[in-house]
Amino acid sequence: MALASDRIAALPHVPGTLTYFARMAERPHTYTFDPPPGVPRSNIVTEDHTLPIHDLRPVAPEVSLDEEGFALVQAPTEAADLDDEEALRRVYYPEAERLIGAATGASRVVVFDHTIRRRQWGVEDRTPGIPRQPATRIHGDYTEVSGPQRVRDVMGAEADALLRRRFAIVNLWRPIRGPLQDAPLAVCDTRTVASEDLVAQDLIYRDRRGEIYGLTFNPAHRWFYVPGMRREEVLLLKCYDSARDGRARFMPHTAFEDPTAPADKLPRESIELRTLVFFDA
Repeated sequence: MALASDRIAALPHVPGTLTYFARMAERPHTYTFDPPPGVPRSNIVTEDHTLPIHDLRPVAPEVSLDEEGFALVQAPTEAADLDDEEALRRVYYPEAERLIGAATGASRVVVFDHTIRRRQWGVEDRTPGIPRQPATRIHGDYTEVSGPQRVRDVMGAEADALLRRRFAIVNLWRPIRGPLQDAPLAVCDTRTVASEDLVAQDLIYRDRRGEIYGLTFNPAHRWFYVPGMRREEVLLLKCYDSARDGRARFMPHTAFEDPTAPADKLPRESIELRTLVFFDA
């Protein structure tokens, strides 16, 4: 059942300043490494908007991956140390595949990578030698182009057959320690996002060029977060869906600063798994 507008309006909320894309004449791009001398790392122009970020907890049973594009799930993990690469692949990856399979009804789920982020205040994301930082510009991880390309990259010889059926990309996002108060994740109800709000952006790597979505401002957007998110909770994020039948396809999200968080909050530590989700029909 989709979340009704009157329910959203009645929810507790905090004011959050979110970083949107400004509309540009040229195609946006960002280098993921230090670019050649004299070349700016990014040509993206941004604009900040302060909006209500609604508490997702009271309505968590009413939201879904196919309607709003996200879901809050209770999911304790048996992986004691999420820094242990061997344990991640042996314990955490299979847990995620089972969880997402149950949540979506998929016939097959494949974890293809993960990112751990550890906040260091005053440090830019992708700084060499520094852990990945919270992403503070609104984005969607995949586009019409890069979603299918990810299947080709990961699945190899199986890709052509898999691309003839419905597939999705679903991320599983978890605080490594909680309650999380620093740089929580804000998620946007995809029903409030118009197609023209999404702007394709090039991500330039040393060996390839990827594509993600940025988001331009629309006052219709409705945002949610999970206050004090705990380690045994996960957010499922619908980042791509090949179906064009009205269900959620590209869910924008971003870190933001909660103005009600205590000054002595612990810096964010989080882990995000990315999965390919395949359906029989």
